[in-house]
Amino acid sequence: GAALFLSQLSVLSGRAGSLMTTKLSQPQSTLAKSLTSTSTNAPYFKALESTEIPPYLTNCPSNGLCSRLPPDCMTCNTNYSCIYGKTTTFDCKVKPHVHCVDENNHEQENFTINMTCQFCWQLATSDYVCTNSTNCMTVSCPRQRYNATCTVRDHIHCLGNRVFPKMLYCNWTGGYKWSTALALSITLGGFGADRFYLGQWREGLGKLFSFGGLGIWTLIDVLLIGVGYVGPADGSLYI
Repeated sequence: GAALFLSQLSVLSGRAGSLMTTKLSQPQSTLAKSLTSTSTNAPYFKALESTEIPPYLTNCPSNGLCSRLPPDCMTCNTNYSCIYGKTTTFDCKVKPHVHCVDENNHEQENFTINMTCQFCWQLATSDYVCTNSTNCMTVSCPRQRYNATCTVRDHIHCLGNRVFPKMLYCNWTGGYKWSTALALSITLGGFGADRFYLGQWREGLGKLFSFGGLGIWTLIDVLLIGVGYVGPADGSLYI
């Protein structure tokens, strides 16, 4: 009986050991699989990263003249000690993935450009575009200014930052015509039509119920609108 009990006990211990070995081997095999999959997928992710298109390529024409490329498509060795207002030559190189040619239709990477030695904020007003503001009065004394953000046009080369702040005069328009306002002031000014047109409702009602101030207010408004002193109520300019 004792021998039989010992033999059954050895069989049970053997089964338990095999089960523990199987359970311990499973995490190791899973870990090995995860490491293997990670190692095999790593080159794939690197390939994706290497094939990403740079954002500046959308503004870079393909196979055009290198000297006509926008400034965002090239890197130049700018010399800030150049003589202001004089034409200066800078050595430039195209950015990665940008393809351009010279005058002989030969692809090149290194080239030179000619530009006027001046900072971007010193350019003429036609060489950059600025944001507009509709929160300031165009008809005021002194004239109001607002803080604008200006961006240099793509084909213009200059020194310094291509986006810069600048103080500009209020020059927006709400669509009111000076000729229409003057015509209404001459013909129907006694009924306040000119003031109603310009959005000045209180003055229009005052002229309407006073018959144009017995004609005196009407004549004054013709003169004020004619010289541009009276403008739209929203503070914009005439068109």
